[in-house]
Amino acid sequence: MAPKILIVLTSHDQMGTSGKPTGWYLPELAHPYDAFVKAGIEMDFASPKGGHAPLDPASVELFKEDASSTSFLNEHKDLWETTRPLSELASSSPAAADKYDAIFYPGGHGPMYDLANDTTSQKLIAEFAAKGKIVAAVCHGPAAFVNVKGLLEGKEVTGFSNAEEDQVQLSQYMPFMLEDALQKASGGKYVKAAESWSENVVVSGNVITGQNPGSAHKIGEEIVKALKA
Repeated sequence: MAPKILIVLTSHDQMGTSGKPTGWYLPELAHPYDAFVKAGIEMDFASPKGGHAPLDPASVELFKEDASSTSFLNEHKDLWETTRPLSELASSSPAAADKYDAIFYPGGHGPMYDLANDTTSQKLIAEFAAKGKIVAAVCHGPAAFVNVKGLLEGKEVTGFSNAEEDQVQLSQYMPFMLEDALQKASGGKYVKAAESWSENVVVSGNVITGQNPGSAHKIGEEIVKALKA
C-alpha cells in the first residue's frame, strides 16, 4: 500500500495588525508535493478551519519564475480550496496517526499565528510522534511544533532564522521569533545554515525540519527517504 501523508496548511491570512496579507508559502508546498507525487505517495490536506487555506500572495510573485511553483499554482488549486478541518481528523476513527505515515507543515507566516497555538494540531502531532510516525515542517511550519510538549526536547531542529526574518523586515510583526522558540523547545539544539537562505534540512529521528524556502525541495526528498526506510 502506498504511503500516505497528511499535509496541514494555515488558515490565517493577516500578519498581525499590519494589514499585510499572509498564509502558506507556495514553493514550500509545491516542491515537496512534486517529490511526493514522484514517489507515489498519497496526500490529504487539512487546515484549522477547513475549506480555503490562504496562499501568501507574495510567494506567488516571488516564485513566478519557479516551474514547480507555477505548475502547482495553475493545476492544483482544488487542494488548498477544499482542506479538511483539523477537528474532523482529530476525532476520526481510526485515528489519523493510524491512517497516515507522516504529517507535514509547509511554512508561510500564517502558522506563526494559528498553528503555533492550535491545540487540535498539537494533539495530532503528539499522536503521530508517539507512534513513531514522521513529523515534518519547513520554514515557519515548525511553529506548529514549539508548543507540543516534549516533541523537540534534545532533538536538533531548524526553521526560519532571526537573521532571515530581519532581512525580510517582518520581525516587528511576528508574535514571537521562531528561532528563539525552537532553540528553547529543543534545549539549545537549533541548527541554521552558515549563510541565510541556504538549503538546510535537519533529520533528527522522526522529526524532519527545513530552514527556509530554499530547503523545500530537499525536505520533500528527506521525507520520501524516511518513508521508504
